[in-house]
Amino acid sequence: MPEKRNVSGPPANGSASGGNTYTIDLNTFSRRLQALYAHWRRHKDEYWGSSDVLAVATPPPSEDLRYLKSSALNIWLLGYEFPETIMVFGDEHIYFMCSQKKASLLEVVKKSAKDTVGLDVIMHVKAKNDNGSNQMDSILQAIRSHSKLDAPTVGYIAREAPEGKLLEIWSDRLKGSGLPLSDISNGLSDLFAVKDKNEITCIKKAAYLTACAMKNFVVPKVEKVIDEEKKVTHALLMDDTEKAILDPVKIGVKLKAENVDICYPPIFQSGGNFDLRPSASSNDDYLYYDSSSVIICAIGSRYNSYCSNVARTYLIDSNPLQSKAYEVLLKAHEAAILALMPGNRASAVYEAAISVVERDAPELVPNLTKSAGTGIGLEFRESGLSLNAKNDRVLKAGMVFNVSLGFQNLQAKTSKPKSQNFSLLLADTVIVTDDGRDVATSASSKSVKDVAYSFNEDEEEELPKAKVESNAKDVIFSKATLRSDNGEISKEELRKQHQAELARQKNEETARRLAGVDSGSGDGRAAVKTASELIAYRSVNELPPPREMMIQVDQKNEAILIPIYGSMVPFHVATVKTVSSQQDTNRNCYIRIIFNVPGTPFTPHDANSLKNQGAIYLKEVSFRSKDPRHISEVVQQIKALRRNVMARESERAERATLVTQERLVLAGNKFKPIKLHDLWIRPIFGGRARKLTGTLEAHVNGFRYSTTRADERVDIMYGNIKHAFFQPAEKEMITLVHFHLHNHIMVGNKKTKDVQFYAEVMEMVQNIGGGKRSAYDPDEIEEEQRERDRKNKINMDFQHFVNRVNDLWGQAQFKGLDLEFDQPLRELGFHGVPYKASAFIVPTSSCLVELIETPFLVISLSDIEIVNLERVGLAQKNFDMAIVFKDFKRDVMRIDSIPSSSLDGIKEWLDTTDIKYYESRLNLNWRPILKTITDDPQQFIDEGGWEFLNLEATDSDSDNSAESDQGYEPSDAEPESDSEDDDSESESLVESEEDEEDSEVDSEEDKGKTWEELEREASNADREKGNESDSEDERRRRKMKASGKSRAGPISSASKRTKFR
Repeated sequence: MPEKRNVSGPPANGSASGGNTYTIDLNTFSRRLQALYAHWRRHKDEYWGSSDVLAVATPPPSEDLRYLKSSALNIWLLGYEFPETIMVFGDEHIYFMCSQKKASLLEVVKKSAKDTVGLDVIMHVKAKNDNGSNQMDSILQAIRSHSKLDAPTVGYIAREAPEGKLLEIWSDRLKGSGLPLSDISNGLSDLFAVKDKNEITCIKKAAYLTACAMKNFVVPKVEKVIDEEKKVTHALLMDDTEKAILDPVKIGVKLKAENVDICYPPIFQSGGNFDLRPSASSNDDYLYYDSSSVIICAIGSRYNSYCSNVARTYLIDSNPLQSKAYEVLLKAHEAAILALMPGNRASAVYEAAISVVERDAPELVPNLTKSAGTGIGLEFRESGLSLNAKNDRVLKAGMVFNVSLGFQNLQAKTSKPKSQNFSLLLADTVIVTDDGRDVATSASSKSVKDVAYSFNEDEEEELPKAKVESNAKDVIFSKATLRSDNGEISKEELRKQHQAELARQKNEETARRLAGVDSGSGDGRAAVKTASELIAYRSVNELPPPREMMIQVDQKNEAILIPIYGSMVPFHVATVKTVSSQQDTNRNCYIRIIFNVPGTPFTPHDANSLKNQGAIYLKEVSFRSKDPRHISEVVQQIKALRRNVMARESERAERATLVTQERLVLAGNKFKPIKLHDLWIRPIFGGRARKLTGTLEAHVNGFRYSTTRADERVDIMYGNIKHAFFQPAEKEMITLVHFHLHNHIMVGNKKTKDVQFYAEVMEMVQNIGGGKRSAYDPDEIEEEQRERDRKNKINMDFQHFVNRVNDLWGQAQFKGLDLEFDQPLRELGFHGVPYKASAFIVPTSSCLVELIETPFLVISLSDIEIVNLERVGLAQKNFDMAIVFKDFKRDVMRIDSIPSSSLDGIKEWLDTTDIKYYESRLNLNWRPILKTITDDPQQFIDEGGWEFLNLEATDSDSDNSAESDQGYEPSDAEPESDSEDDDSESESLVESEEDEEDSEVDSEEDKGKTWEELEREASNADREKGNESDSEDERRRRKMKASGKSRAGPISSASKRTKFR
């Protein structure tokens, strides 16, 4: 896969010292030269072909992408490539043959070579027009003369064909010298296999660039192409991706463009033509993204000539075979990565992968690639480090591998030719560490949820049928009910079909849940508050000495000393209910103290009152004084002391109910905390001190928010987070991250399940001038631009923080928590009143939230039983939403005053998220309804479950519905008699639930009676026959309908019903 490259510019690892000159890192040169000689001498016979001299020649510069061991040795040893240079390493000398300019650069290595390995460096300078044959003869003569052997063995890279006139002459001279030759390729491969710290850093930077290119450019680009149904060729995607890699800043990577390059032209494959070899290329076919299609994307980038690679497969509306094959491949790939440990053999990596395939999908073994990847570094494929079943090479810390695994030429049963043949490929750059491995390209996700897409709306609409495949025969809809006049299925009809199936599923689910729940019994009274015994003084001796017979406040013992009959009687301040003062016209001041007394309304149950039920309590006392200042001071002291004591006791009681959290493990040297600065917190810390911004840090197992004050600190464990949200500022004044927790925590002295951190995107600036400013005022325009820039910067800072935390949560140890920042879907939002004020409520993928106004609204969709849309009618401008939770002991959540224009959008959203909803014309009183359900769940199940809320079913069950639906039909025929029609109508108006059988009785005597008389007669008849006709079930049903404010009017309420609807 050659490609023309621009080789001008600074070489890797070189630093400019002025003009076009570059310096060599002498420390690195010395260290690696010593490593070269040590490895050569130690493994001379094993890897270096028993060579006595090493001769390496580099070809002339080329614009083609190529990987040569001669060039790799130049870069590894000297920092960058020296074209048309011959290097000869002997026991006593090192010879360089090159041009004058290169020789001047290499002069600096003479002293380092002498100091490090005790060798002299000799330069043979070739003139510009000279072919170099004389210098070559001099070098070969020197090899013979300085060797202890008559014919020293010369090692060279046999696999590299000579390029250019200079190397061809050198090859001829070497072969014609009569000296024995041997191949040193294996020695160089083993030398490069274990990377040092600087090399690992370069590979990590290259891998981060590669992963970010895939995540931030390739995936959004392909998604946009599919979403907009564009026709884009693989070659065009290749060109755009290459440009993105060569300009790292555009994809959010802060690396210098002159230090980066591609490893190979990016590969895009789809439409049935797949080649999993690294030499594959992107053709000129259009990207194919129809149903059951597969897209393979592979990109590799270099930093300072060190390579990295990543490959991902994306499934579009995948069929079962594709989904299963990808899941198996993902497991096999993870198993191969886990097998990369120091001490393991290279063959164990491939064996780990193939064992997974043999266990989970043995039929796919023939399609598995024959290797799990190769070593990677200065060369894209390092020979000798292939991860196949035959390689017994022992893995060492510092080795780096391109773990690449795939299934090729799989066949799917589909009518689309381009989807029949498909392949799958996954690749990651993995570094072997002392204690395991490090996946350097983990920023690019390969989990099923991130690579499987569903863009086919038609197939999505058929999902309800697929979801209940086993019960599909129970629900059969005719074409007449599913298709409109033009033959298309309308959205409303599809929604009704889906809702009908959801109703059945919901009733079955509720029945199973209620069958295993004991509703228990209770008196509805709040649990008795357990409080410690209120003791101000344990003995009389602890009382302070009386100064005067005046009311005193003892702050230390939290008591009030009141003079009663000449003695100072102490009362704990917690026994005080209220204290007040007033002044009359005679300048007399009165203080009135009212105490908590058991039995009075709104007095909480207390353990002390229940313990001393036979005691006599003082309800209130009043005192008169001539000193208004003293009275006012006492009142303020009592109120302040009572407020502090109550706050302390409340906080203590709340802390006593908290679930014990694990301790926060702070990030160490290996893992720096992810930080977001200058944030405010809600709920705010207590106290009257000036509020300060703080910093949110992501550590090993949780977040920590802290300000400069030592007592203002909050720890949030990852394991306690139920939902995490990120909401950038668009029309709001703040950008925020919000955490909804499983268990309460304390923020200051407040107990909460919701913690929010936010930054204000607008500066609070007030225009004092008062006059209107022109829209074309330069200052106004500049100020607006400054505000936009500030908002964009804050949003980007938050987005970067969220992305990094999501990457952290994607690691193996956090997969069980299933954490990921969710972002509200504004296009699905609607206005409503969840508490006291109107707010903009927005769905997310898993919740319904309102995160701007307090108190916050966070409702998990998984907790919702059903939703009832109330006050829905043609004449209504607003309607209400009642959310019933699966926990029937939890109060129903109401969102009121939702504009009717949002009704269709809400119904569509509820249906899409598989939430059963009902509609009613009136608001229901839900507490009695839920109590009736929990008291007798079996009765609720037997009578149809939630279908008593079904407005359409209720209307269709009415006896008079057929007549009312007929409407007015004009006719020329004269009625025979009006009296008969009037009679039958009168009978239908007054007949009771038990009188249907007697409906033929003549009602002539009832003519002319008022509604009140008819109602009174009907009620008397019901009372006389109530014991005979009214069963206990019917009375319970009437009670439920009465408590629920039934929608039915006078006529429908009189019709006979046997089920809740």
